Amino acid sequence: MKSQKPESIAAQALGWIDDTTKEIVGQIHTSTTYIRDPDNQYRNGRVYARDHNPTFDQPEAVLNALEGGHQTLLFASGMAAATAVFQALNPGDHVIAPKVMYWSLRNWLKTFASRWGLQIEFVDATDLDALGASIQPGKTKLVWIETPANPMWSITDIAATCELAHRAGALVAVDSTVATPVLSRPIEHGADFVMHAATKYLNGHSDVVAGAITAARDCETWQRIRSVRAQIGGIAGPFEAWLLMRGMRTLFPRVRTACASAQRVAEYFAQHPLVSEVLYPGLPGFIGHHVAAKQMHGGFSGMMSIRVKQGEAAAIAVAANTQLWKRATSLGGVESLIEHRASVEGEGTPAPSDLLRMSVGIESAQDLIDDFEQALAIAASQAPK
Repeated sequence: MKSQKPESIAAQALGWIDDTTKEIVGQIHTSTTYIRDPDNQYRNGRVYARDHNPTFDQPEAVLNALEGGHQTLLFASGMAAATAVFQALNPGDHVIAPKVMYWSLRNWLKTFASRWGLQIEFVDATDLDALGASIQPGKTKLVWIETPANPMWSITDIAATCELAHRAGALVAVDSTVATPVLSRPIEHGADFVMHAATKYLNGHSDVVAGAITAARDCETWQRIRSVRAQIGGIAGPFEAWLLMRGMRTLFPRVRTACASAQRVAEYFAQHPLVSEVLYPGLPGFIGHHVAAKQMHGGFSGMMSIRVKQGEAAAIAVAANTQLWKRATSLGGVESLIEHRASVEGEGTPAPSDLLRMSVGIESAQDLIDDFEQALAIAASQAPK
């Protein structure tokens, strides 16, 4: 049989069948320890569940196949996965990160990572000239990018970034949570590591907290990342790993439905009289659209942000009056979510005060449009004259 398409890899979960039971859905393995051989060896390769739980095997193998990587590791959360990459570096190493990125990781880099001796520099990753000027040959060890970047959905050119970084001897890690391997495979563009907050699209049902890192190849840094997971213990639980695998089997239809609906919602409100701006990479007028079209295939994600023309109070009122869109943090689930992001992120946020971050789910696109439309009307009627 010819090599399988990514859709089949995900839906069939690589087609793994248990040799003993012949079941097509894997088991949840709860044992924390494994029997030694009579001569005190572990020839089965499993020593202790912190790093060797069999429930991890299938989701790690499936995601690795989808990303085209050397190896993938599951973690307890997206933050555990992301921070493991930085913890694999040495004190004094220079690290570049984008100004617009996942807020919790940005705060971690500004506080914990700096205390550990990493030299963190935040740059506009969409500006290749600024990025190139910030990279210090021999000193910069890692360039971390996120594309599309939360919550403005700015686009970074992965291939160009990798060329700049590799020329200076630096590695590149890509937070591809929003794109998912359905839309983009950063390793094909030269990335060394790909990170996913698996809580989001990979799981897709808002009932798992998990993360993952995929390496393009084996290297010293990858071995350090493996050691960080094993020694610090930021691992997913077996039930979470099993739920994640269940969610990943529907990854392609979920993401494609969300992309199609997000495109419709974005196009509808792009010219709306009560909206000042729609931030969505799928719109031709969006800065970075041409780069997104080059490195994303099959859609531009289910994430967008809408800026409400009457300002912060009106934006909050819109979120308060939606019915189908649920006011909640997170993204990538089957249900559509809406959030006034500046209130969540607080001081220093790049999110304008009139911005609403929106995660488009798999509901009817027209229902989502109608719901946001009526919420806009209510907010406008409540605004001071």
